[in-house]
Amino acid sequence: MILYDTKYLQLKSTKSKTGNDWVYAHRPNAKNVVVILPIIENTKVLFLIEERPPMIAEGISKYSIGLPAGLVGDENAEETIEDAIKKELLEETGLMADEIEIKTRKLASSPGCVSETAVIAIAKINKYNIVSNPVSDGGVITERVIIDISEIYQWLKECENKGYALTAQTLSALFYLKEKENI
Repeated sequence: MILYDTKYLQLKSTKSKTGNDWVYAHRPNAKNVVVILPIIENTKVLFLIEERPPMIAEGISKYSIGLPAGLVGDENAEETIEDAIKKELLEETGLMADEIEIKTRKLASSPGCVSETAVIAIAKINKYNIVSNPVSDGGVITERVIIDISEIYQWLKECENKGYALTAQTLSALFYLKEKENI
């Protein structure tokens, strides 16, 4: 049952196994979400520093560490996951991938609270070359940071110590760096 309805977000209720009401958030305007781990020249990863209004409103953190990401089918119902990956990477970083590899198609970051799942993809970029001006995504993206793979975990710890939030999608995508023998 829909409890609250907007173009971009619904608050819904269903019954749990025990018959209790279970309230959760749902995106009615998209088929999926894509999260892209941009690996540049096999040695670096591009991260986004973002200001997310819910995190700020609740006093959790002014900044969060994210990756290029976006909705699938929110502007074009025929859009494929692969199309969305290419589009979001180009929009948010100005880069084009030489190779894209989808690692998982059903990442649930908070399945008790939201129905949304994400596709995690690795985008290999052989040469760092900005081909179009990246967008700020409505002011959310404040900075793009390129970190050497060998320094990622130390950098993330430093950011966390400064009070930055680390997104579950980012940490999930980083899991797939360990899988790559050639990186």
